[in-house]
Amino acid sequence: MSLLPTSPDTLQLGYSFCPNDTFIFHALHAGLVPAPLPVQEVLEDVQTLNDWAVEGRLPMTKISYRAYFGVMDQYVALRAGGALGRGVGPLIVTRGDIGDLNGKTVASPGALTTAELLLRLVYPEVNVVRMRYDAVMPAVERGEVDAGLIIHESRFTYPQHGLSKHLDLGAWWEGETRLPLPLGAILVRRDLAPQTQWALNGSVRASLEYAYAHPEASRAYIRQHALEMADEVMQAHIDLYVNPFSLDVGEEGTRAVQELHRRAVAVGAVVASDLPLFVERP
Repeated sequence: MSLLPTSPDTLQLGYSFCPNDTFIFHALHAGLVPAPLPVQEVLEDVQTLNDWAVEGRLPMTKISYRAYFGVMDQYVALRAGGALGRGVGPLIVTRGDIGDLNGKTVASPGALTTAELLLRLVYPEVNVVRMRYDAVMPAVERGEVDAGLIIHESRFTYPQHGLSKHLDLGAWWEGETRLPLPLGAILVRRDLAPQTQWALNGSVRASLEYAYAHPEASRAYIRQHALEMADEVMQAHIDLYVNPFSLDVGEEGTRAVQELHRRAVAVGAVVASDLPLFVERP
């Protein structure tokens, strides 16, 4: 497993520029909460982090649940820091009503995103064109694709591009399963000592608890990485994607992840695995 260059006394943590991640991890990155090793931030878009996880490049990383299912031999998910919930799902947007998307071209933010897995569960015969998540809406707006699969802050801004919601994939999932939708997880390498894995889970939870207790402390850090996002959109993003499941996935969240994994296996997206999905107290 090749890792990015790092000092033996630091641990690299990859996460996205999105406000929910920078809100959760600011205190950990800034050394404001205890951690078994000092944490060094590596900020990248979610698809890059997904690809890096396949290569095993980071010892600790944010990742889409769909991507996690393909790297379970190398990584295990923390119980804290992830993105699950209700009303948080990716949207399919179009320039107007175009009906059934099977056979149509849809822009996707990445092959390993949970969003694309959901798209294929609903529309198994779509033609997918992949691009960075922030290029999806402009591609739909210009008519280069029939529809777009949007995530992150795009959920709040698509009407500004003259686009319409075709389908809320989170609402579809909730209607199908009565469970929250698993979007992203924080992973650590399985070859780290169980005590270290569990301590890192506690550090991530403590970082989020610090953010809740001191909301102004992380504001400049969040703003630094959300330069083109209005303040109200930034806060709406945090309010939507950071919730009690971010403190601990819980029993219901665990069932949701198990169900998403079962469906991914059923459609041949990933292979079955008997490995534990989440870190356990040593």
